[in-house]
Amino acid sequence: MSESGKVVVVVPAPPPHPNPNHPTEAPPPPPPPVNSNPISILSKRPPVRLTTEFDSDSSLFFHKLSCKFLDPLAKLKLSFQNNNRGQISQPQISLSSKFLSLHYDLEDHNALLKTAFDLGHGLHFKAAHDVKAQQGEVTMVAKLADPAYAIELSSPVPSISMPRATLKFPRGEVSLEEKEEEEVKRTLSVSGALKSKILNGNGIAQFSDEDLKLTYAFKDDELSFIPSISLPSNALSLAFKRRFNPSNKLSYWYNFDSNHWSTVYKHTYGKDFKFKAGYDSEVRLGWASLWVGDESGKAKSAPMKMKVQFMLQVPQDDIKSSALMFRVKKRWDI
Repeated sequence: MSESGKVVVVVPAPPPHPNPNHPTEAPPPPPPPVNSNPISILSKRPPVRLTTEFDSDSSLFFHKLSCKFLDPLAKLKLSFQNNNRGQISQPQISLSSKFLSLHYDLEDHNALLKTAFDLGHGLHFKAAHDVKAQQGEVTMVAKLADPAYAIELSSPVPSISMPRATLKFPRGEVSLEEKEEEEVKRTLSVSGALKSKILNGNGIAQFSDEDLKLTYAFKDDELSFIPSISLPSNALSLAFKRRFNPSNKLSYWYNFDSNHWSTVYKHTYGKDFKFKAGYDSEVRLGWASLWVGDESGKAKSAPMKMKVQFMLQVPQDDIKSSALMFRVKKRWDI
């Protein structure tokens, strides 16, 4: 009420209209609810892979448990063996990432460290160290202007000689290394390999100090012919492979200096079944095996993530001592 006796009513001003050119700030969203469901929390853990393999020849189980974590920047692996009495042996743990890996032997109490990374354009560094032996190796690789050419320097740690130098090029590589002879004399050792096209095949020369091995390899879709000779021993060998069709293949090896030979016949049924049979004259043994699952592939790609091999061995001198063996490899993704 005013001094003149009139009643004054004060009406609050309406809020200002929002300006479309200057929108007001939206209130912050409420914090997400805390999920206390243990099943949901466990479902977010990284997947665990368990692989078990059994070999009837050694009667040993081999187990490998692995897990990728940190989305997935690193991998943790635990492996061990056990016999039919449940006794565990050779437990080992390894942790690997892009630049560093650690392998620890629980029985030997020894660790092996390895690292590898790029130092810059065309430069690559890698090193390995055995903690218990206090020994390791350091390697530096430098790629030249052409990526097919590279220089590699490798040295043991602690260093006891000059670094080993290797020059790599499209047709092979050559290595120079200092070696110690008779504990007092040091010599320079040269080794390497050279490749060249000869007729319709490849010629390969592998040399080390005074030893030389010459190999010629001819291959096409149906035939492979690979003779080789070692000098100065003059040891001559021959490998011959014949592919009759995509499912049938025959391989044969013969060593002229020892007159030993071996042969293998292979027949595949699709991708997941393979039958092989062969004979080795050096040990006078015939054998046959059946693979269920890709022999060279991983258990993950096999049906039911399991690979099985059955093998029958028949000694020529004592057929009664023939043995049937098998191997089973199974993988679980948990």
